Order: sequence, then structure tokens, then C-alpha cells
Amino acid sequence: MLLVIDCGNTNVVFAVFDGDELKSQWRAATKTDRTADEYGIWLTQLMAHDGVDPLGISHAIVASVVPGKNFDLKKLCEKYFNCKPMFVGDPGVSLGTEVKVDNPNEAGSDRIVNAMAAHATYGGPLIIIDFGTATTFDVVDQTGAYCGGCIAPGINLSMEALHMATAQLPRLPVRNPGKAPVVGTNTIAAMTSGIFWGYIGLIEGLVVRIKAERGQDLKVIATGGLAPLFAGASLVIEKTDQNLTLRGLLQIHKLNVSA
Repeated sequence: MLLVIDCGNTNVVFAVFDGDELKSQWRAATKTDRTADEYGIWLTQLMAHDGVDPLGISHAIVASVVPGKNFDLKKLCEKYFNCKPMFVGDPGVSLGTEVKVDNPNEAGSDRIVNAMAAHATYGGPLIIIDFGTATTFDVVDQTGAYCGGCIAPGINLSMEALHMATAQLPRLPVRNPGKAPVVGTNTIAAMTSGIFWGYIGLIEGLVVRIKAERGQDLKVIATGGLAPLFAGASLVIEKTDQNLTLRGLLQIHKLNVSA
């Protein structure tokens, strides 16, 4: 079985594939002081709870945008699963796609993984919107090449900044205000409406501009933790795919093992 690790700025997602079948997945907060042993004890207990035998893990692959966690994730795989992990972005690891940006080394590994998985699943050209700590808009052309994109502050980050930088605005969870008026008549309603519908405006505005600049229609795929919240409120998002990064890591591992 293959252990897949997607380490983002907010969460680390662990998943196990048996062939092409996703057996289970688990999510932990990304904490720079968490050791390999802490990850190992936590993860093996969750595997046992879900009926996944840790001894069945024979390979591992990691996509990480937090370099400070790479050592602990490597040690986790070596100590608890007796395998040396493959890291996306390391020399010699083929991505199976062309990266058409000024400096390919600057492109986040998760964004390249998403591009590969999205093209394999949906074809191209397309836009991938990933709702994470940052919200990214990535463009993949007809051939599957990664062409760059846009990076905006994530909605939770924006909401936290609004609270921290103001004296009287409270900390609120992000939610869809539904049929409530856009113009709020109290502070909570005004903040809820402004952050949610303002973000919908950002999503739709950037999609329109990207399509106009590319001179073509592009499919729009959403992924990331908050994707379902926005996908139901914007007509520009055609499909939500929560396991896009995990499947992309599976594909990259297959590509490199068979090479």
C-alpha cells in the first residue's frame, strides 16, 4: 500500500491507497514543533481504528509546502513504515507535466500535483481553485502543462486579519449567509455578508479575467477544505473534487516507480 502525505500550511493530510482504491485519510494541524514520533503514534492508532494495517505500507510520497516539516515527515516514513518517502520537487522525481513558469522551482508542489490530477481526470484547458490557507487559481492548458496562476489570501486568513486589525469587529466563522440580505443591519450580518459575497466576487472576477486573457473557455474545478462552501454559491465552479491532490500524488508515484 502507498502512504500519501499532503503537507500544507494549515493541515497535513495523510491517506493510504491500496492500488487505486483510497482506503482512508486523516487530517492533522500543521505544527512545526510536532515530531516524527508524535505523528507516528497518532497515525498508526488511527490506521488501526480504520482497519488499515501499518505493516502493509510499502511506499510513501510527500508533497510539502512547509520545508520545516520535511525532516519529521521523512523520519515518520522511515521509522514507522520502513520506507524512504519520495518528495515531489526533489531532483529525479518526474512530475509528468511541463511547468511553464519563469522559475519552475517556485511553483508549489501541491499546485503541480493538482494540475496533473485535474488534467488526467477532466482534460483541459482548465482552472483549478484551491481553497487553502491561500486561495490559488491555477491554469492548465490543453496538453496538461501548468501555466501559472494567481494567489489570494485565504478566506479564513482574511477573516482573522479583519478581526486582528480592528478594535470592535469580532472573530467569526466563515459561513454562507444564504438568503439573508447582502446589506446587513448589524455588525455580524454585515461581516458575514461582506466576507462571503466579497470572496464570491473575487472568485468570479478572477475566473472571468483569466478566461478573457486566455481567449478560451476553461473548465473550473474547486478543491480544498472550503471548496464545497463556495461551489454551491457560484455558478462559475463546475466541479468540486476534494481528493484531487491525493490522486495526483498517487499518479506521480506510479509514474516514477514505473519509469
